[in-house]
Amino acid sequence: MEQLVEEFGHPTHTAFPVIVARLLLAAVFGAAIGFEREWRNRPAGLRTHILVCVAAATFAVLTIEILHIPTFDKETAQFDPIRVVEAVTAGVAFLAAGIVIFTRGEVHGLTTGAGMWLAGAIGVSSGLGLWQIALLATVLALVVLGLLHVFEVRMGTIGDEPKDAGPDRP
Repeated sequence: MEQLVEEFGHPTHTAFPVIVARLLLAAVFGAAIGFEREWRNRPAGLRTHILVCVAAATFAVLTIEILHIPTFDKETAQFDPIRVVEAVTAGVAFLAAGIVIFTRGEVHGLTTGAGMWLAGAIGVSSGLGLWQIALLATVLALVVLGLLHVFEVRMGTIGDEPKDAGPDRP
């Protein structure tokens, strides 16, 4: 029983309060982007962006921890932390591709898919502790999604409602 307690009480290389802060920050940043998508009644809103961002941050934190686990022999094991970024990118791209649909000659959901991809990058940044990069990317995403949308509506290049909104949709 003592071994079981030791296994679940495994110390982390990064202080646990720092890990908590990184994951919570990823959730906040993902929520900011997801809220804008939800507010505009687009696919993949608040919950999806939070989960993508927190998942990416978790993978980044795990990368740091794996590099410091004493179980792995640093002499014989080969580590490439960049593979985590590649894996997160591929996973989020798979999810984002499911959002993008092509109907009647028009593409729908492309901006939301790009937002999910960016949420993954913000999550990796948060998980690695690069909070300034994560914050800047979040602010830029909100500018692009919010302010540029207002500009496009005023210029008349796009409508204010989703294209799939009809008389039955609010």
